[in-house]
Amino acid sequence: MPSNSLIGVTRLRFSSSLGPSLVHLRRIRYQAHDALLDQDDLDDLDEARKWHASFNEKSVPKGQTSYSRSSGPGGQHVNKTESKATSIWPVSELSKGLPKLMRSALRSSRYYSMRNDSITIQAQTQRSRTANADENHEKLVEELQRIFQEQVPPATSEKKIKKHEAM
Repeated sequence: MPSNSLIGVTRLRFSSSLGPSLVHLRRIRYQAHDALLDQDDLDDLDEARKWHASFNEKSVPKGQTSYSRSSGPGGQHVNKTESKATSIWPVSELSKGLPKLMRSALRSSRYYSMRNDSITIQAQTQRSRTANADENHEKLVEELQRIFQEQVPPATSEKKIKKHEAM
């Protein structure tokens, strides 16, 4: 059984003008519950769930932030100040504090930059550069939460375990 908790579902689609093409439809979990996993997978799931239970927004590193001039409306303020914040977190540094199950998913994030192997987030919605830098940090926290939800299935409830044992 593969150790990856997700597998891709691919279907062959025929187009009248282009011929057959492969279309990736969606990603599905191949495991119905934890009973089908081997011990290493269970340990990885436990590690990820413990990380999530103790996850604190303040434990996420601040990253390296640079500032530039923002675009869009704002009158003279936008022309005089560098309020656009671009924050960069190298994947190698960010993955040190993450559970094993989440590390590979960082590179599939919409914020991933292959050029410098990092997570790069920009914000320019606020007039204050510190507010934009804080917004970048919040976006990273939300992305880590999203990756956790996508990669780690919820724990099997006691009720469900008893139900399966009774069968």
